[in-house]
Amino acid sequence: QGTGNMKKILILLMFLPITFVSAQKIGELAPEPPPEIFPDNAWGGDVMFSDGGFGLGTFFKKQFSQEYAGFIDFSLSESKDEREFDYYDYYGNVYTVGKKNRVFVFPLNFGVQYRMFSNSITDNLRPYLSLGVGPTLVVSTPYEKDYFAAFGKAHAQYAAGGYIGIGANLGISKTSLVAINARYYYAKLFDEGVENLAGRFRKDLSSFYITASFGIYY
Repeated sequence: QGTGNMKKILILLMFLPITFVSAQKIGELAPEPPPEIFPDNAWGGDVMFSDGGFGLGTFFKKQFSQEYAGFIDFSLSESKDEREFDYYDYYGNVYTVGKKNRVFVFPLNFGVQYRMFSNSITDNLRPYLSLGVGPTLVVSTPYEKDYFAAFGKAHAQYAAGGYIGIGANLGISKTSLVAINARYYYAKLFDEGVENLAGRFRKDLSSFYITASFGIYY
């Protein structure tokens, strides 16, 4: 009987290391999945919202590495003086008190985008910082004329500008790009400035935008 018990103990001792190794393998963490690889090029459009209204834009982006990309973007939007306020008459018509010109900005920016936390956040959410600089075309049209007819009396000026932004690309589609970002734009005029309100000239144009971007990878 003692010999039989000893054999059972020896067999148990032989299987213990195997059982321990198997349990250890089961308990090991799964290896990190490799990062998603997206196509190098992207092209699309921007829809921009600010206190001055909404704007539209387009962009091209070139990926240089997992963290860095370069881009070119162009947009158009209206720039308003912070002192502007609207007046509604009895018939529901809207007027901006003291307004002399509508002012539109057309910035062309060249910049770089840096992806943050690329090794610690899932690829479904890819946050980034962006910085762009470039020339800005500033167009003024007389407020007293109808919106589109006023472009026949448009006056063009040029400024130097750019923006800083923070945002995120969403999803892991390899064909469709969707992003949301916040940008602060600034443009500096070097002449007398623009006259939104009568007698008040602005040389520094700035706006904060919330921008939704939609595009394609290729």
